[in-house]
Amino acid sequence: MFSDELEKISWGNTTKAIYSKTDADVRRALGKEHCDVNDFMALISPAAAPYLEVMARLSQKYTMERFGKTISMFVPLYLTNSCTNSCVYCGFHISNPMKRTILTEEEMVNEYKAIKRLAPFENLLLVTGENPAAAGVPYIARALDLAKPYFSNLQIEVMPLKAEEYELLTHHGLNGVICFQETYNKANYNIYHPRGMKSKFEWRVNGFDRMGQAGVHRIGMGVLIGLEEWRTDVTMMAYHLRYLQKHYWKTKYSVNFPRMRPSENGGFQPNVVVNDRELAQLTFAMRIFDHDVDISYSTRESAEFRNHMATLGVTTMSAESKTEPGGYYSYPQTLEQFHVSDERKAVEVEHDLRRLGREPVWKDWDQSFDFN
Repeated sequence: MFSDELEKISWGNTTKAIYSKTDADVRRALGKEHCDVNDFMALISPAAAPYLEVMARLSQKYTMERFGKTISMFVPLYLTNSCTNSCVYCGFHISNPMKRTILTEEEMVNEYKAIKRLAPFENLLLVTGENPAAAGVPYIARALDLAKPYFSNLQIEVMPLKAEEYELLTHHGLNGVICFQETYNKANYNIYHPRGMKSKFEWRVNGFDRMGQAGVHRIGMGVLIGLEEWRTDVTMMAYHLRYLQKHYWKTKYSVNFPRMRPSENGGFQPNVVVNDRELAQLTFAMRIFDHDVDISYSTRESAEFRNHMATLGVTTMSAESKTEPGGYYSYPQTLEQFHVSDERKAVEVEHDLRRLGREPVWKDWDQSFDFN
């Protein structure tokens, strides 16, 4: 399990190593065809800041070689804001006085139909809080069953499950799982996750192993930028990515770098603020580090910034996202988990991407592809 590997990696020493990288280390990493984690550390270090344009060109080159000009489009649907966790930064945390919503089967179908009216979405991400008693595996399985007639690619972002539960869901049409570790800093993890199942660090970080053991086709990972020293956190994620690729090599991987935005629970303020140049540097570094990993940007980021990054390294984007349960049809005014920055309609995102010479792809995978 990755938690065993993580014990061997010192957070403090990793931070020191990143900030001790030199100009020569950066140039050495930029000159390599295949980078290791040490090279990645150089590319995200302050020493690499003067090389942003060089990194952008290299990121664009590798992206074109592996993905062409395509941008895969997806849409999230929040099924419930009911949650038993106490994450201090999240609008859905259990102590936040708010109306809790769990979509019924009829409401799910109404949401699916409403999404299809927005754009020809085929990639759907189903999102829940963590309330296994009210919205556990049977509920998620039913949501997948009901979604299959409308979407060809189904992913979930839910509480970490057992390996056998992930495997069960694959028989209900599940293709991918997205899970954010939030932070790999074990020493401080419980500051942000004091109660609930999410407070169990090992259970969460080893969830990716369980996904791999279950044969999940696609695994998405990420850290929540704003909790801890971001350069160290993403380096731990790079270690994790390489570990997963070695042990579960049939699986495809994606990464996301969500920057914290204000929540509805009393105004938790990020401990770390990452500006656009730093996020761009991180994106380019990840593409140079791993030519094949899918890099996803959500509507947390502005339209202008997403348009710019769509030509330089990002390969997947959401569009017209609602971050409240039933936000597309049933409950459009429900409290959001976080505010979006890109409020364009899906057709507007498509238009802008085409104007930039990019090809929005609404369907890029189907279960039948595995049997050809």
